[in-house]
Amino acid sequence: MQKFKVTFLPDNITIQAEQDKTILAAAISVGINLNSNCGGDGVCGRCKVILRDGKVNSQPSGIITLEEKQKNIHLACLSTIHSDLVVEIPESSRLNLERLTPEELAQRLNGLYSKAEDIQPLNLDPAAGIFTHSPLATKIFLELKPPTLDDNLSDLERLYRALRIYGDFPVIQTGLFNIRQLGELLRDSDWKVTVTLGKRNDTIEIFLIETGDTTAKNFGLAFDIGTTTISGQLIDLKTKKILGSKATYNQQSAFGSDVITRIVYAGSSEGLEKLHNAVCDTMNQIIRELAEEYKVDLNDVNCLVCAGNTTMLHLLLNLDPGSIRKEPYVPTANFFPVLRASEVGININPRGLLATVPGVSSYIGGDITSGVLSSGIFQQEAPCILIDIGTNGEIVLGNRDFLVGCAASAGPAFEGSGVTSGMRATSGAIQKFTINKKDLKIEYFTISNKKPRGICGSGYIDLLSAMLETGIIDRNGKFKIIDPRIRQTDNGKEFLLCSKSETEGEIEIVINEADIDNLKRAKGAIYSATAILARHLDLELNSISKFFIAGGFGTYLDIEKAIKIGLLPDLERSKFVFIGNSALAGARQIVLSTTAMMMAQELANRITYFELSVDPGYMDEYGQALFFPHTDLTKFPTVKFSK
Repeated sequence: MQKFKVTFLPDNITIQAEQDKTILAAAISVGINLNSNCGGDGVCGRCKVILRDGKVNSQPSGIITLEEKQKNIHLACLSTIHSDLVVEIPESSRLNLERLTPEELAQRLNGLYSKAEDIQPLNLDPAAGIFTHSPLATKIFLELKPPTLDDNLSDLERLYRALRIYGDFPVIQTGLFNIRQLGELLRDSDWKVTVTLGKRNDTIEIFLIETGDTTAKNFGLAFDIGTTTISGQLIDLKTKKILGSKATYNQQSAFGSDVITRIVYAGSSEGLEKLHNAVCDTMNQIIRELAEEYKVDLNDVNCLVCAGNTTMLHLLLNLDPGSIRKEPYVPTANFFPVLRASEVGININPRGLLATVPGVSSYIGGDITSGVLSSGIFQQEAPCILIDIGTNGEIVLGNRDFLVGCAASAGPAFEGSGVTSGMRATSGAIQKFTINKKDLKIEYFTISNKKPRGICGSGYIDLLSAMLETGIIDRNGKFKIIDPRIRQTDNGKEFLLCSKSETEGEIEIVINEADIDNLKRAKGAIYSATAILARHLDLELNSISKFFIAGGFGTYLDIEKAIKIGLLPDLERSKFVFIGNSALAGARQIVLSTTAMMMAQELANRITYFELSVDPGYMDEYGQALFFPHTDLTKFPTVKFSK
């Protein structure tokens, strides 16, 4: 196969790429991540590049305009290499996967519960109990009695005996590696050793034996592997303290913004391996930075617990997720055994353990089990709801007697995908809008106070609410005023929010009627799923005690505005409680307590999955939710609109 030289600007990176390879694939191979929300199918139009020199074969696309063609702009995913190339990648086409700033990190991790440092179940009743402090990896210092003629147990049995005197360990095992070095190690240490125990399913395993007392050096990690963002925390397993938290964007985003796109990509040549490596690389980056910042030797990091949706956990473990999207929608597993982290490719102690939070079904994963655990709704007398609004939308309704969950087909619009000027909640994302009723002047506020680059999920909720409030759009999401900033396009009318002179990269930031339809479907899916789930259980929405809101919105989601557009039901505002990253909070509880892990396993078995599509009233409810806020305004008595 002939190869050609491809140079990427302004990075000044040059590689040798095979003929007929796409520009997108060539860029990814050298770590340049382009926006490719559709996974390279040529439908999102985010991966536009400028061909400065050379020849490509570009498949026809209605996304590239005549003006762009004249400027030699191409879609990287549809353009194959046929000569030496010089390709310029504009800022607007880049997928910024850099580590989050402190403000962005706070947005991802913020919440009443995610800041808790102990292992108290995060519920409304502090007297409800506390999980026993029994970390997934526990260090115990032992002073063994040396053997004598009267006490001539073997070295291994002597070690087991001391452990059973120390605690209730009915089943203990260890590997040949430890047995081979045991005799010399015990004698060199004067019979004073520290053993690291790991709970591997129903067995206690000695996976490390060290000389002397090293019990002060025992650390673990909790991870939330989100479709968009991966968050991790380094935890001192002895003191139960969180040493540090970090979050960054999931490098899998270069292969598609949603789970279905990634499942399809995993079925392509080497696709599964690339997705697996991407999530491991992201996690290892977080682990390395946390260890360096807090001066922790990676050999002292002995375990980690990962929460994530079913697809993300399959990709982490390098398992083909293809059956998840094919009827009857069955994953390879919902309950995974405790593994060696090194088997997966995670860089901690080579014998360290990796556990995953058990899931319920293909579309109710371990992140939701973890959220139910950390929110404490399983202990409440009155029914409560957990709503996780992220790249996907999952909902669990229940109390101490029952738990029922469903998945809302919301899509990734509230994560900035599938909308013209959408972006993730990172630097330069507009997160808040105000529109003056008199002159329709727009004010906006961005994350990190940078020049605007696009609009994130909370910004879109603000914007829709403001446009409804000022009468710019009607309840169907159509523009109903005449204004110089409202223009006719192929996607219907669009509203110019920021001109090129205002923005980073000199791009226009707009919202059009197709975007509004996309956002309307996303909010309608979440509201209708909530309503149908309650109705399925013969409950009225106003009878639900608390609505726990989890996910990336954090405290930036304005309840009033979310209700105004019909994302959340119009109920007493005190019912809504933000709990931030509940998946990460639950993973932290589990790494600190095997009791919490057993509870998570029980919860995963208890949660009944409800398939919305089988409910005869779902499509009617969904159709009624495709208005702002709803077709039936009696359900939203406090929502008022501009005349």
